Amino acid sequence: MQENKQENKQDNTSMDGWEKKLKENEKTDLSNISSTSVDTEEINSVFGLTKKEEKKPAKTEKKKPGNFWFLALLFMFTISAVCGIYLVVKPGMSCPKVSKCSGNSFAFSGAKKKHQGEGIAWIKVRGVIAESGEDGPFSLPSSASYISKRIREAAKEDNIKAIVLDINSPGGTVASVQDIHSEILAAKEKGKKVVALFRDVAASGGFYIAMAADKIVAEPGTITGSVGVIMQSGNVVGLFNKLGISVTPITSGQYKDIGSAYRPMTDAEKAILQDMVDDTYEQFLAAVKAGRPDVKPEDMAAYTDGRIFTGQRAFKLGFVDKLGGEEDARLLAGELAGIKDPKIISQKTENLRDLFISFGSAMENKNVVKQLQSMNTPNVSYLWVM
Repeated sequence: MQENKQENKQDNTSMDGWEKKLKENEKTDLSNISSTSVDTEEINSVFGLTKKEEKKPAKTEKKKPGNFWFLALLFMFTISAVCGIYLVVKPGMSCPKVSKCSGNSFAFSGAKKKHQGEGIAWIKVRGVIAESGEDGPFSLPSSASYISKRIREAAKEDNIKAIVLDINSPGGTVASVQDIHSEILAAKEKGKKVVALFRDVAASGGFYIAMAADKIVAEPGTITGSVGVIMQSGNVVGLFNKLGISVTPITSGQYKDIGSAYRPMTDAEKAILQDMVDDTYEQFLAAVKAGRPDVKPEDMAAYTDGRIFTGQRAFKLGFVDKLGGEEDARLLAGELAGIKDPKIISQKTENLRDLFISFGSAMENKNVVKQLQSMNTPNVSYLWVM
């Protein structure tokens, strides 16, 4: 029995030892496997055989760069709009007078600068000479009264000894042209010398205002002349008849709706309007005779019948004093004023508000209602039309 017990103990002891060895072997195998797997992962990483890890979703989304630029542009636009409105509303942002004319460059200054030395004023007359109308928010800078104002301002300046009228115009309405003509005569009475420069076209009303100048300079190919008066009245009777439209005027007198576009004109009305045109023509002719006293009577009669002619022909007839351009006009003005090399000290006086408004004024003039009104309202004009 004792022997059997001892054998069993030995067996148990051997079993316990065997189990311990077995467990130790299992641990050894597991450690070998893990080390092997690590080596395999390293090898795979070297040869780029590892699987791509899935990107974890970001906790916070980044703002798109487009949003930033949109906000920046919106901010800049707001600032520029506010500054633009401020400059338009605030007076006094004007172009300083420049010593020498250099194209259409502008230099803005908040205050008017006093210029040392004597010089000449350069005033441009462009397009049809007429009042632009003060009923719109953008009306201002190109009207006849604006040109007259500039002439008056130049006449008040002591350092301005002469004025050059740079004319490129087919003429305009009678009253507007005569207003500018009168302002030129007033400037001459204050001792200012005036030179008119003819550009591409200086016809009819453009020719009229030049008659007040001391001297006239023109290019050989300038279109000028057209001494005369025109009055045009539209008639839409035929169109209205086709559309079945009729207009019934209620007037206080027989000739109240004279020149109406909604009915034919009577012979009596034509006679009245012709008399008015003849009267305004006599005023034009008197201005030409006063401004060009050296023109021969026969030439005066022949070339004041409404015809146009070149600057070269005008020079030969005596309607123009010199053939040339901008530089010739500048030097001639200086010669009359006793200045050897005259400086242009007030070529431009438009301020920022005027420049802003001039664009709107051009847009306003394209208004359909205004075009219809101009058709229905006949104007007596010193105007060259084709």
